Amino acid sequence: MLVVTTESIPGRTVDRVLGQVFGITVRSRGIGGNLMASFRSLAGGEIKEYTEMLEDARKAAIDRMVKNAAQMGADAVVMMRFDSGEFGQSMSEIVAYGTAVTLSS
Repeated sequence: MLVVTTESIPGRTVDRVLGQVFGITVRSRGIGGNLMASFRSLAGGEIKEYTEMLEDARKAAIDRMVKNAAQMGADAVVMMRFDSGEFGQSMSEIVAYGTAVTLSS
């Protein structure tokens, strides 16, 4: 499935707008990951444990959004965006959302 952040797709025409689609995931590092991240934060720089967790969460959110769009019969998702938030000190929410559409050539 084609997923774009733009409003239109060059060379294609939106035939039907099916509606909003989204995928959401909430992730938390385990105690070991939080300890390693805490030690790294003392030295400064990138905290790889959190970077990897957020990359995996974005991929999961996109996968869930695409599955949602496919169930609606979509060919593509346009205007895809991410949103994120935190719960407490160790949980992150990632949402991927956009508009499910069918395309004609």
